[in-house]
Amino acid sequence: MSAELTPRIAIIVSSFNGEVTEGLRRGALAVLAEHDIAPGQVGMFSAPGAFEMPLLARKAALSGYDGVVCLGCVIKGDTAHFEYISEATAHGLMQAGLETGKPIAFGVLTTYTEQQAIDRSRDDAHNKGREAASACLAAIAALRAMDGPA
Repeated sequence: MSAELTPRIAIIVSSFNGEVTEGLRRGALAVLAEHDIAPGQVGMFSAPGAFEMPLLARKAALSGYDGVVCLGCVIKGDTAHFEYISEATAHGLMQAGLETGKPIAFGVLTTYTEQQAIDRSRDDAHNKGREAASACLAAIAALRAMDGPA
C-alpha cells in the first residue's frame, strides 16, 4: 500500500474488562500489520468504558483519522445496565460514523458470560478485534472507491 493511500487508523480501547480488550487490541493491530499499516499511522487511545467510546470515536474521526476501530467488552450482569450500555454504545458509534462520514468499526463485545468474551478475544482467527479492524479497512476502501480515481 503506497504511503499516500495508507489510511490513518484510530484504535479506541476500553480499559474496562482489560484482559479481554487487550486481546481485541492485539487482534486489531495484527490485521493492520498484515495490511502494511505502520505503527506511525495508528493512534491508540484509551476509553474508561464502552459508554464513552462514541464521543472519543467522533473526535478521532474529526481529527483526521480515516477510520476508527472501537474495542470494548460489556458482560451481562444481574441488572439492566448491560442493555442500556450496549444499546447506547451501538447507537452512539453508528451516529458518530454517520455524522463524520468516517468508518467507525464496532468491536465491542456484548456477551452473556466472561467465558464468551474470552473466547472472542483469543489470539486466533475468530478474534473480534481482527474482524473490527478488517471491517474498518474494507469500509475505507469502499468509500475511496466511491470517490473515484485519485
